[in-house]
Amino acid sequence: MIALYVPCSDEKEAAAIGKALLEKKLAVCINTFPITSMYLWKGDIEGSKEAVLIAKTFAKKHKDAELEIKKHHSYEVPCIIRIPVEINEDYRRYAEQELL
Repeated sequence: MIALYVPCSDEKEAAAIGKALLEKKLAVCINTFPITSMYLWKGDIEGSKEAVLIAKTFAKKHKDAELEIKKHHSYEVPCIIRIPVEINEDYRRYAEQELL
C-alpha cells in the first residue's frame, strides 16, 4: 500500500480531490488537514496556508490517481508524493475488498 501526500490550496480543494479519488475507487481512504507551507517558487521564498490530502491506495493505482489529482488540482505544479507504507493485515483485506 502507498500513501499519496498532496498539498492543496485549501480544505475545499482537498475534499473535492479526495471525493473524486474515492468515487473512482482510486483511494480507499482520504485524510485532510490544514498546514502552513514555505517553499521556493520562481526564485522567491513563498508561504501560504494550505490543506494536505493523504490518500491511501495501492501502488498499481498510483498513475490513475495522479492523473485524477492533476485534473482537479489548481496548482501549476502540484506536489504528489508517493510514500510506501506498511499496514495491518485487517486493513489490507478491507482495502483490497473496496478497491481491487
